Amino acid sequence: MSDFVEPQKVDIVYETDEPVRYEVIDNVAWITLNRPGFNNAQNGQMTYAIDDAFIRAVNDDDVRAIVLAGEGKHFSAGHDIGTPGRDLHKDFERRLILPGHTNKPAAELLYTREQEQYLGMCRRWRDVPKPTIAMVQGACIAGGLMLAWVCDLIVASDDAFFQDPVNRMGIPGVEYFAHAFELPPRVAKEFLLLGERMSAQRAESFGMVNKVVPRAELRETVAAWAAKLAAQPRMGNWLTKQAINHVEELRGKRSAMDTAFHMHHFAHAQNDLVQGNSIGGLDAKAMAAANKKQAGEA
Repeated sequence: MSDFVEPQKVDIVYETDEPVRYEVIDNVAWITLNRPGFNNAQNGQMTYAIDDAFIRAVNDDDVRAIVLAGEGKHFSAGHDIGTPGRDLHKDFERRLILPGHTNKPAAELLYTREQEQYLGMCRRWRDVPKPTIAMVQGACIAGGLMLAWVCDLIVASDDAFFQDPVNRMGIPGVEYFAHAFELPPRVAKEFLLLGERMSAQRAESFGMVNKVVPRAELRETVAAWAAKLAAQPRMGNWLTKQAINHVEELRGKRSAMDTAFHMHHFAHAQNDLVQGNSIGGLDAKAMAAANKKQAGEA
């Protein structure tokens, strides 16, 4: 008996052919998430476009620093769990030495896909040899955290907030589990168990954010930092990144992330067994409504 399944046929409607914009200004590559109509929710189309952009920036010797930004009101509302462009069952040309996911049964489908598109991709971006800055405004939720956390520096607007509410789905945080490295352990527990918004100002107090500025000054501030990074010695930038990243690995970041990834997928499987849905029957609208209610918004 075959242990493969027929891939699901689903209608995918992309609202744009350019989910990520790329431009180089004064030796700085600006990678901009470009799904503002859906608050830059991250689908597979966007994930591979981000990877393309990082590869392009690394291969261009004129690029000395990289900025990751989001178009519109919000940096990123997280993973795409409900737009017409949700492409869970679409197979892409893979970047890691992993098999395709669309013909895999049950929990194996998500486990395979997320090793590539979430955990694997984020680790690739974290380790690029050029310094990176995340420019965060508005919401940075769940999967959006992963995009910001892979960057070396985070500059946020004063109206930005960070949140990982997936415990509401019975899931212990997003796949790139850096929570207890970005935050003190007890604060990380609060962040995940309560799932409440954390202001940019509070995030800065824990060192998760480097600098908070008024939104009107956000791009100017990031551009100034990027220019300074671009003027630094190329090899020095790369070695400094590697030195600090190595300290995190000595503290167990990679192994902790691997363990949490497996817990994450146990939770998906449990949801499927109990509720017939890997994310606990919740969709983007339900999650957004719950987030707004919790924050006291209409």
